Amino acid sequence: MSVAKILWVDDEIDSLTSQVMFLENKGYEVQTKTNGFDAVEYVKDNIVDVVLLDESMPGITGLQTLQQIKELKSNLPVVLITKNEAENLMDEAIGSQISDYLIKPVNPNQVWLSLKKLIDNKRLVAEKTTTAYQQEFRSLFMALNSNPGYNEWMELYRKLVYWELEMKKSDSPEMQEVFNTQKTEANTEFFKFISKNYAGWVSPKSSDAPIMSHNLMKFKVFPHLEKNIPLFFVLIDNLRFDQWKTIQPIFAESFRIHEEETFYAILPTATQYARNAIFAGMMPVDIEKKFPVQWKNDDEDGGKNMFEEDFFKALLKSSGKGDLKYSYTKITNNHDGQKLVDNIHNMMDNDINVIVYNFVDMLSHARTEMEVLKELAGDETSYRSITESWFTHSPLHQALKKVADKKLNMIVATDHGSVRVNTPAKVIGDKQTTANLRYKHGRNLNYEPKDVLAFRDPREAGLPVPNVNSSFIFAKGDLYLCYPNNYNHFANYYRNTFQHGGISLEEMIVPVIRMTNK
Repeated sequence: MSVAKILWVDDEIDSLTSQVMFLENKGYEVQTKTNGFDAVEYVKDNIVDVVLLDESMPGITGLQTLQQIKELKSNLPVVLITKNEAENLMDEAIGSQISDYLIKPVNPNQVWLSLKKLIDNKRLVAEKTTTAYQQEFRSLFMALNSNPGYNEWMELYRKLVYWELEMKKSDSPEMQEVFNTQKTEANTEFFKFISKNYAGWVSPKSSDAPIMSHNLMKFKVFPHLEKNIPLFFVLIDNLRFDQWKTIQPIFAESFRIHEEETFYAILPTATQYARNAIFAGMMPVDIEKKFPVQWKNDDEDGGKNMFEEDFFKALLKSSGKGDLKYSYTKITNNHDGQKLVDNIHNMMDNDINVIVYNFVDMLSHARTEMEVLKELAGDETSYRSITESWFTHSPLHQALKKVADKKLNMIVATDHGSVRVNTPAKVIGDKQTTANLRYKHGRNLNYEPKDVLAFRDPREAGLPVPNVNSSFIFAKGDLYLCYPNNYNHFANYYRNTFQHGGISLEEMIVPVIRMTNK
């Protein structure tokens, strides 16, 4: 590690010689200046890690010096040293982005501690994160191998997401590697778990099943309807739990978060199945029976998500809530988003407002098509970062901020997540076979049985039967399904893209969050 370079600025620097020597003995390189002008000139031309800055000096004051230093190097940490504890001075200094302040007379250990905090903080946090994960690794490993049920899987996945986000603080590639291996192993086990239990969950006779797409409204939304308090149900499409954790602090600025939970997206983890199931309050096989005209299978022409509002209206009616005043808003472009911003105040008169926001899904599909986005969202970290940046500047955020001071209840959820795919797997099918990369249905599908969960009778998975002899297959882990013709082209084109429709923790265990105004 290189020696940290400190600049200490004080008009009485001669009286601090012993302090300067103390820091030099601790391994710091200390330059001294007696006034703000010289300090600013020095910062302009030299490498400095931290500035220790006296607040009251002749010539230009400490705060003026601070201002000029920040204009030159906005990220340079400055510690203000002051005799004055006046609150307005503190406010001004903190507003000017000081990193720390010390009250005179300072003792050497105080200064050292402040420097340690500023210079070594990143390294210490990284080391602590790595050690803590090494300890946790064993208990996660044990949990994986102790035959977890659906609640334990949700808990396990939350822990994995927690560590995935913590790992950003650790710059140890080895630990990152260990973590990725553990996540892969978790997905392998999760695939076995879903293969064994899924049909049982969706069977009408099942009494023991997690909350899933088709009963989300019943268990997580309708119970929070209150007289004279509008309920907003905001569905951000294709939002993984780690992406939610990234935008959570932005929500927390305006709203009070009461419950942060997860539920299981149904298979296929794709919009037309999972989202229609949410709004209809039933599995796709039943939607097709009840709405034969509106339901479209993959191989049929026409929009697959055109009738969510019809489904929702019917669900309100069948749940004995047909007389509620509701609104349904779907946003697929910026113009719709701006209309939401203008109109959100009027929604306060409704009992329930549904807002479906399509952005993350478009991002993941566009990422496949656009080289520039492949670079911007090359991995999970950057995918989260783009989501955060989008939400911060989105019309959705603007609109919600406009009603944040009004009495309301809000549920934020999603229809499914996505997974970054890396392993191509061969599938052979006829012309009718669907194009999705994470699931397929068709007749006479040929595939490697260990790669997929297959339902020869789609009704066992609560799905319609598009054609006689149609079966459904769902890819496991990070697999993506490619046809043998032009195989290498497709394998390379889609490798490392975010896809959904199959079975992974990221696609199936998704957030549902309850909030109120602060």
